[in-house]
Amino acid sequence: MLSHSFSYRGESPIESWGESEQHRPISSVEFYLPTEYLLEHGAGRVRDLSMELGAELPFVSGHAGLSFHMAAWMRDNTPVVRDLSQRHPGFDLPGMDELRRVMGSRTRGASWLTFLGQPILGGLGGVAGLRAQLKSPGTTVQEMSGDRAVVSLGEWPEAGDLETGDTLPHYRELARVLEPWMYTHGDAYWGNLTPEEIHRWERRFLD
Repeated sequence: MLSHSFSYRGESPIESWGESEQHRPISSVEFYLPTEYLLEHGAGRVRDLSMELGAELPFVSGHAGLSFHMAAWMRDNTPVVRDLSQRHPGFDLPGMDELRRVMGSRTRGASWLTFLGQPILGGLGGVAGLRAQLKSPGTTVQEMSGDRAVVSLGEWPEAGDLETGDTLPHYRELARVLEPWMYTHGDAYWGNLTPEEIHRWERRFLD
């Protein structure tokens, strides 16, 4: 069982990679807490911790919410993760090790807490422009230092459940706003998922 964990993957600060800004490698950092921590301390504590960490990091984008956390993609766990992720759209899938090589100045999409820096926030019209586009009750946009912001989708992270009709409409609203800036894998490798499964999961709040 995986509990608390931290991982950092750095890239050399070279300005020219021979690729576009949107596709260049990025440095990435991940923090994982067990769900027991969330239940014991409450979502407010997790949000405060995320904000404290985010305030110190020079991010282009970031997110916090529910996620599957595995030591590795394996044939045995892939069917379970595939089935649960298709049913519960609020769960994120692991994969920053692959994503960071090509993600560049884009975002993974809508999460419980979605952190947005430049150039994404500017491209969305800044904090005022973002607030004007997000109308769901419980959704807030908080300005951060350095021309950054965080979008909060309610007080607690939600898993959703497509079998009961819980499609997470507030997540879908944010995903539509972020769509022009969302990263997509295309035919890139990601665990044991097929390109079709990857595409369907990435567009789970859009289609």
